[in-house]
Amino acid sequence: MLTGIHDFALFVVAGVLLNLTPGPDMTYIAARAASGGFRDGLAATAGITTGCLVHTLAAAAGLSALLATSAVAFEMVKWVGAAYLAYAGVRQIVRAVRKTESGSIALLAPAPAARVFREAVLINVLNPKVALFFLAFLPQFISADAPAKPLAFIALGCVFNFNSLFTNVPVAWLASRAAGRIRRSARFARLLGATVGVLFVGLAARLALTSRQ
Repeated sequence: MLTGIHDFALFVVAGVLLNLTPGPDMTYIAARAASGGFRDGLAATAGITTGCLVHTLAAAAGLSALLATSAVAFEMVKWVGAAYLAYAGVRQIVRAVRKTESGSIALLAPAPAARVFREAVLINVLNPKVALFFLAFLPQFISADAPAKPLAFIALGCVFNFNSLFTNVPVAWLASRAAGRIRRSARFARLLGATVGVLFVGLAARLALTSRQ
């Protein structure tokens, strides 16, 4: 075990319980899997995980402390993230009510995995609450006199993110399976697409209303 880390078993258990708690990331993964299938769910999972790794590295470098102490920095990141989510949500709603020449729902055409991945990374990275979570949660398991605190941050962050896959991947699979039959119906497909859009707008509103406290 890396020097400076304590109560590792408790950290793993707490991390698993936190990953099992429904939140914006899990909701986004489920929505992507429901609208685009298991592949899109996996791409979203990979993007969310990558975003969490970015937050882990930022916390290790001390950058997340800026968000915790600077109201201006926190507000800037928060509003950029909320604006992006709102844009994505409105775009989803518009596509949900638009038909292609063949009459299929344009929204539900499979999206390139790279695009889903990039979107998931941006949604996670632009959420300052995630940065503050890592800054608040990880130090509880790092000794104050740890000789290499940045390495301890990175190690714990990697463990947390790896364990999250055991929750997020099944969520993506279950959501894709549950939505499979619904997507075959044009009426329900349109409703599903609009619901995904409303979800994104709701996440944008939730992020806009958050504070550092």
